[in-house]
Amino acid sequence: MRKQKSKKPKKRSSARRPRAHYIPKKYYKAEKMEFEKLQLEISQEVSMKTIEESIPEIYRWEESRRLLLRKSPLNPILRPRNEYPWEAYQTFNPGILLLDGKVHIIYRAIGVDGISRFGYAVSNDGFKIDERLPNPIYQRKMNNPSYYPSPSGGGYGGCEDPRIVVMREDGKIYMTYNAFGPSELRVAFTSIDINDFINRRWNWREEKIISNPSEVHKNFVIFPEKIDGRYAILHSISPRIQVSYLDDLEFNDGEYIESYHFPNSNPNGWEGRVKSPGAPPLKTDEGWLLFYHGLSKNEPWKYKIGVMLLDLEKPEEVLYASSFPVIQPDQPYEYSGFKPGVTYTCGAIIKDRELMVYYGAADTYVCVAHSPLDEFLDALRRDRDVKEKIGLSKLFINGFNESYG
Repeated sequence: MRKQKSKKPKKRSSARRPRAHYIPKKYYKAEKMEFEKLQLEISQEVSMKTIEESIPEIYRWEESRRLLLRKSPLNPILRPRNEYPWEAYQTFNPGILLLDGKVHIIYRAIGVDGISRFGYAVSNDGFKIDERLPNPIYQRKMNNPSYYPSPSGGGYGGCEDPRIVVMREDGKIYMTYNAFGPSELRVAFTSIDINDFINRRWNWREEKIISNPSEVHKNFVIFPEKIDGRYAILHSISPRIQVSYLDDLEFNDGEYIESYHFPNSNPNGWEGRVKSPGAPPLKTDEGWLLFYHGLSKNEPWKYKIGVMLLDLEKPEEVLYASSFPVIQPDQPYEYSGFKPGVTYTCGAIIKDRELMVYYGAADTYVCVAHSPLDEFLDALRRDRDVKEKIGLSKLFINGFNESYG
């Protein structure tokens, strides 16, 4: 298998390109000014009569989007346990599987020795924990932990932030995670047979480093089914969406995914800085739902969660990007931990048409937010329609699609 290389984005011209549907700021202040009178340097006319009419709709939508994902009153659903030293300090950022109607939670844990490991819990309804194992189910083989804690959630070494999917046609469960230690921060890969997982025989495949070993990389996610007959791994969303397609997942010696990441902002969105993909993509009839992390322009110290909709056959193409975060820190437990003001997801599922997004709060707890899937998708459609009416729809996705004209 050849190395999968992503092309670096073309260097942009310093000349300013006209942006489709750009509306000068001065018109926002004008009262009762009709769109027919606006002299815009664009080919497409705006459909609404006045910009002033659109603003109340945007504000109403900004309030209603708080209902998109409802945080469970049972949050946090999982906390550190002092009686088990390996998870006494932090339990957060879980990967999620839906198997046999049960929600399987593979969470990151840090305890008194500062090593990051993965623990396991299970829930029948997705909200209440019904069982939790006393020992970790996965940990890296490490010889020399760091003397300095990682800025990425803490800990002196180990594995962090599991992203996990079921590939039924292979009879396997695949997991990517970040492997870190004194001199590394890489993306690693492992797998386990579905039957072994269900029967709690933790026979994980030997770890493979799948990112360039000479570079720093994090947060690769695997699509839960093949696309055009090949495995697909999304490995960057900034400055654009990057997906590598693979014939197999062997990752033999010297084989890895070339990824390019440059911290970028979506110039017309809520993100002051676009960070990384969150949970593995969820398939819907309208496209792949991809939750991702961003830092708000007005509150750059907070980690918030947004959502985008990717094309089913060509997931590099963003069909929609949320105007607002769908999860953000606003509860006491999201500020009372190792890293206050952080909401961070690694796993989401659709259970009985209910969308359930699991996230770490303050890098210390596991929480869940949910919404009926149809209601969630309908809300995204309404948001898209509002932006289309005022001629701003493309501006919210051009940063991700690298389209500026």
